[in-house]
Amino acid sequence: MGQLLDEAIVFATHAHAGQVRKMANTPYILHPLEVASIIATMTGDENTMAAGVLHDTIEDCDVDPKEIKRRFGARVSALVQSETEDKLSERPPADTWMERKEDSLLMLRNTKDEQVKILWLADKLSNMRSFYREYCQKGNEIFQALNQKDSAMHGWYYRTIAGYLESLKDQCAYQEYTELVEKVFGDNSN
Repeated sequence: MGQLLDEAIVFATHAHAGQVRKMANTPYILHPLEVASIIATMTGDENTMAAGVLHDTIEDCDVDPKEIKRRFGARVSALVQSETEDKLSERPPADTWMERKEDSLLMLRNTKDEQVKILWLADKLSNMRSFYREYCQKGNEIFQALNQKDSAMHGWYYRTIAGYLESLKDQCAYQEYTELVEKVFGDNSN
């Protein structure tokens, strides 16, 4: 690949330095790298791969969206912002979980941009892989480490995403995603 992806990897590695994923207790940077890898199975678009690497830098690292645009261009910036939640940081995260998810889902539901959908699918598949690994070991206990403790709410969220990403149903990533959603949330939908 090209220089854009290389620069995105270096930038994201520095931005996420010292961060750890909540459930898996692994270096955070492994998640955005996995997202970019999943994207590469669906498209050769370097902007989308770069956005995959950068997708959590605004939301979780307080990187200014203008810096993403300046360094990586308007297209990468738009893709990253399509995946960036407003943290509503004036209130506790547990209190804003539903509002944040509904806002994000509204954007996804209304997009016609297939690259946005690919980015979302790659991110959520990476999340579901983590959920599944932890679920196999700990069962529903895994949700106690999250802002939303109700597994049924997570099931609703991830199933809704699957519905909005149905245009990607022929992708192996989509098929893996929906299988993992059912493995983790199949018994937790009530």
